[in-house]
Amino acid sequence: MADLTFVVPGSLETRTGGFYYDKRIVEGLRDGGVAVAVLELDGAYPLPGEVDLATDTAQVLAVEGPLVVDGLALAALGPALATRSDIVPLIHHRLALETGLNPGLRNDLDRMERAALMRARRIICTSQTTARDLAGLRLLAEVRVVTPGTDPAPEIRHNERADGPLRLLSVGTLTPRKGHDLLVAALADLTDHDWCLSIVGGRHHDPETAAALAARVEEAGLTDRIALLGSVDHEALAAHYRDADVFVLASRYEGYGMAFAEALSFGLPVIGTKGGAIPEVVPKEAGLLVPPNDGAALKDALERLLTDDILRQRLSEGAAQARENLPDWPAQAALFSHALFAERFP
Repeated sequence: MADLTFVVPGSLETRTGGFYYDKRIVEGLRDGGVAVAVLELDGAYPLPGEVDLATDTAQVLAVEGPLVVDGLALAALGPALATRSDIVPLIHHRLALETGLNPGLRNDLDRMERAALMRARRIICTSQTTARDLAGLRLLAEVRVVTPGTDPAPEIRHNERADGPLRLLSVGTLTPRKGHDLLVAALADLTDHDWCLSIVGGRHHDPETAAALAARVEEAGLTDRIALLGSVDHEALAAHYRDADVFVLASRYEGYGMAFAEALSFGLPVIGTKGGAIPEVVPKEAGLLVPPNDGAALKDALERLLTDDILRQRLSEGAAQARENLPDWPAQAALFSHALFAERFP
């Protein structure tokens, strides 16, 4: 029998930050001797269809022992799990903070998630920012923070430039929250400078947003400068970080921002926003953070790094220092285990 079951809203191999967090924590717990089972749900969460929800609910209710339920599935599963006291929600960020929701859907997700969280005795979240968001709900649960880890990165290039354009890298699933539309618009006004941009991020999660982004790139006449690479495996992603000169992601909100931490681990100067937990991850010595949804400020930050070699070098050195403070995955898995089992469920 498993010591613990992780309930995830899809395949654990899905290439997003949230799923990667779940995967690495599961692996780390197993390495630490915890018998972890994984239950992968089939529904389109956070709002699955009735048939998928009924099937998924039956599977979850059949599991014996403690459950860690990824927050993306928590709201829909909440009513069925109301009688159980051994459920630990894992909250990456509040569902209602997703960009692009209509007011009715936002209110529904907020209500459903609140109800599920109110019944929890213990909650794990991935940033201090999310912990503060939860504190505002006046929950009875104990809330513990376990931030993502990072993998050891290769020796930093100290921002040594190769010949050719400045190589910008953006990593994030193509959804409205990631702000790729703002980034393309800002770069469209900076074509007098020599740059190229690689955008790594899955298209399948929000095909409409992905198609709109491709159209924006084409309309701006930037297809020769901006490459939409889709989702890539971990090794290919590491190669993109190694080859980049600057990391940029105009997220409107992040519950943590794993891509920012990964960029720091490769010593990359960062351009980002102050949305959500990003300032927790990126110190001022390592990046330029602008207000979310501020296209003019984003353009200004980009132009500064495109034209100021000294600033870019200084931020790269700041990133190299910041990476020394990034926790690794084994340490975070141990912290997660402690958060779960320091005191056993009654």
